[in-house]
Amino acid sequence: MRLQHLTLRDFRNYREAETDFAPDINVISGENAQGKTNLLEAVWMLSGGRSFRTRLDRELIALDRDSAEIEAAVQLAGREQRIRILLRRGQSKQIFCNGVRQTGCELGEKLKAVLFSPDDLNLIRDGAGARRRLMDLAIGQLRPGYAAALSDYRRVYENKSRLLRDYRNDSAMLGTLDTFSEALARLSARLIRYRASFARRLGDCAAPIHRAFTAGGTPETLELRYATVSTVTDPTASETRIYEEVLAHQRAHREAELATGTCLTGAHKDDLEISLNGRPARAYASQGQTRTAALSLKLAEREIILQETGEYPILLLDDVLSELDSRRQAFVLNRIGGGQTLITCCEDAQLIAGRTGGRVLTVKDGVISKGSA
Repeated sequence: MRLQHLTLRDFRNYREAETDFAPDINVISGENAQGKTNLLEAVWMLSGGRSFRTRLDRELIALDRDSAEIEAAVQLAGREQRIRILLRRGQSKQIFCNGVRQTGCELGEKLKAVLFSPDDLNLIRDGAGARRRLMDLAIGQLRPGYAAALSDYRRVYENKSRLLRDYRNDSAMLGTLDTFSEALARLSARLIRYRASFARRLGDCAAPIHRAFTAGGTPETLELRYATVSTVTDPTASETRIYEEVLAHQRAHREAELATGTCLTGAHKDDLEISLNGRPARAYASQGQTRTAALSLKLAEREIILQETGEYPILLLDDVLSELDSRRQAFVLNRIGGGQTLITCCEDAQLIAGRTGGRVLTVKDGVISKGSA
């Protein structure tokens, strides 16, 4: 699973740029605000047709342009495939693989990527939304049906939230409350089963990585627990059983939802509880411990995709190494072999390339030039 060639036209700050990539390590160097993260964003788009920075496709198009294009040659299971994503203002994006129209979910079945950005270093201490996002991005690549269910869930959630917020001005709106609640419970059950299964696998993969990460100091045990609606007794049970348990919680909280004007039941409140040596990491872990745990989770996500597909996903490291001490840098660089990696950095590009045997690409004002280690 490799990206061989990429062409960008009017994507973010890239007027027209193209480059080849090495099959292993690619170090993308440049000052801030030159387009390094934009380049990773374009690569991430190839793994499902969506950005990791915005839900609005129009923000991906250069300000003074009406359209943008991403074209790529990728190697998948020993075969070269051509991917093209066309973005136009006021229109839905178009995705093609080898000239055949595709959906984002279909594209995600082909090329997979794991992203690690500086924001992810705060994954442990951030709110539950950050950990849900980790699950959503990862599961969405592994299970195409998950992305569709999540999209439906967000739409129903927004409709129900609007109803609870505005019904006092139009009491007739209450006639659809139970319909939205039922739909939210049904979709919650689907998401919960996906998330519970993934959380278990993530914990199984992350624990040994974390043990290896901390082997040079005080040994630490990393554990994950998936937390969802309190009435759900087994998040891996049948979808029907989970649906009934979520619906029971909704019925018990119906009056409270009307009083507060908010949705109090559903998968939007899920969390991934992380503990180190039996204590909640969010409350008790040091900054170094939380960063180590976050790195372990991301490297575990990469391992899960390898288990599923037989190939490593493309690993995107967005200016992460500069945030790590030398020991953690060394651990990450020693673990990223076997697949293709794109690493952005503001400095020490030659040093990183020298340690990994990688190729250096330099980005300046949306122009990509090649260098060598």
